Amino acid sequence: MITVLVRVTCGPEALAATLSALVPAVAAGLVGDAVILTEGPDETLDKVADAAGATLVVAERGSWAEGAKAARRDWLLCLDDGDIPQEGWIRVLDRFVALSRPEQGRARMRRHGVGLSNLLRRAFARSSVRAGDLVHRRVLLDGAKARPPVRLPASIERDPLFG
Repeated sequence: MITVLVRVTCGPEALAATLSALVPAVAAGLVGDAVILTEGPDETLDKVADAAGATLVVAERGSWAEGAKAARRDWLLCLDDGDIPQEGWIRVLDRFVALSRPEQGRARMRRHGVGLSNLLRRAFARSSVRAGDLVHRRVLLDGAKARPPVRLPASIERDPLFG
């Protein structure tokens, strides 16, 4: 099982789109819990998190490390609100988690339809971990050096409403 970390930048509607896309993975036994990362307290996000059974964490700039502290599982799927994993992703991630050792540290899903704002955000990101990565919590919490990410045959698209 994995924990999904969802960084909120677009708002509750984008968060709801991403959380609803995760329901099949919960039913399949891949996703065990979710942590929602927000830059400040928000009553609406709190209600969405509560309805989804997720943990809401206030973290500076949506810090993945703060989310890792609240996660219940060792493998963490990092997503931005509005991200929608595409068909086949559950099987791919389940297999990776089952066969990989923590030393591998990180895997990356392909991202389709990356807009200019996302390219800029990724170019200037403080962390090498980005949305679409499956990362072992040791990499985020202990600063363990991860190997270059394994490219997974799974992809993520942005919901067109949230670009």
